[in-house]
Amino acid sequence: MTEPQSVPMPGQVWGLAAPDTGGPIFVTSYDGKNLSTTVLTAVDVAGEVLWRREFDGHPGRPRVSTSGSVWVAHRGPTGAVLTELDAAGSTVRSITPEHEPFERLGSFVVLPDGICASWLPAERNRPVPAGRHARIARHGEDGSVRWSTPAVLDQLSFPGCIEISAETSWEARPSKPWAPQTIEAHHWEPLLIAGHRIAATFADGRSGIAVTFFLDTTTGRLIAASPPGPSHHKAIVGPGEFLIGSQGYGAFSTAQYDSSGTVVQEWPTHAMLLIDRHGAISGPESENTTPSRSRFVGLEPDGTMRRGPALSGYYTTYPALDHHGTAVFWRDGRLLAVDADFQMRELFALEDEKRAVMSKIMLLDQERVAFALHDELFILQSTGLGTLDNSVWPCADGGLHGNPVTHQ
Repeated sequence: MTEPQSVPMPGQVWGLAAPDTGGPIFVTSYDGKNLSTTVLTAVDVAGEVLWRREFDGHPGRPRVSTSGSVWVAHRGPTGAVLTELDAAGSTVRSITPEHEPFERLGSFVVLPDGICASWLPAERNRPVPAGRHARIARHGEDGSVRWSTPAVLDQLSFPGCIEISAETSWEARPSKPWAPQTIEAHHWEPLLIAGHRIAATFADGRSGIAVTFFLDTTTGRLIAASPPGPSHHKAIVGPGEFLIGSQGYGAFSTAQYDSSGTVVQEWPTHAMLLIDRHGAISGPESENTTPSRSRFVGLEPDGTMRRGPALSGYYTTYPALDHHGTAVFWRDGRLLAVDADFQMRELFALEDEKRAVMSKIMLLDQERVAFALHDELFILQSTGLGTLDNSVWPCADGGLHGNPVTHQ
């Protein structure tokens, strides 16, 4: 493998996506230290910057449509705007989804006939006024609302939770219901669509305790909601079915929910999950503990675990799975590969690498691997890895498009 190519980005990277394994790679980032400007950069797989576009507003993840165009969310004169650009960087269209002036866009995904979005009832870090709630909405191609369903975070509680007292100091309290003062779209996989079901996750901005709401994709009917808990990484596991991981406040587990919103299996671990084309589930464990106790693990159908190699360090890119069953990820300054037999090898290392802000891993054509560390995009050639596995969840966001939607 040759030395990786480093492509400087304008600021801290927020997301990567691509239309296919041949690129281009679409990168969203800050504009230097300007936290209120989004820069969208297109980079070819050889590492050449093709074009850049700037938008007003905090960056989010880019979403690529089935036609290969890229969508970004940004701020417009009357609120949130979604803009579609082609591979050459020309604007195809901009739409303003119907929403109230006080609402903030939480997350969105692109559908063949419009978008689905989660909306927050107040600006970032602002208290939620009484009577306002988060919601999930499906919008047509012109931004009009087809349906809208409230997501009510009324009373939350979780054993061992730590909440902020009235004096704003941290205080451990017994499990006791409280009403969220601020509501956020969940940081990890906030909006997933698996065919006829939507999983939308909202969190209390102070404690991180979250609830996932399961809805019918066509009608918006609320099917069920998960119990409040310290939700973390999630994945689509099949038609209408999701994996939801929990980590923190003593929790360390993963649950599989079916299309009725019922838990049908649980595992005593939390990981950045990968699902291969045969339905096997695996990934590097993710735990807020140092020194590391994490391993690469497999989640067996009967609820047991297969424990693989130990993992040093802490910060980890979301892995990607190639068609040979090899998972690749960056952790502790090393690009690691774990094969289908759970044998781990090092592909590349950077000395004294301490950067904590990381993107997902992307597997591209001709054995290329791409990922970002803080404000640098790295492209590695001739890694010996195969193409991305053809499965429902072979990497973060369910694929190169960065658009966690399946149509089964």
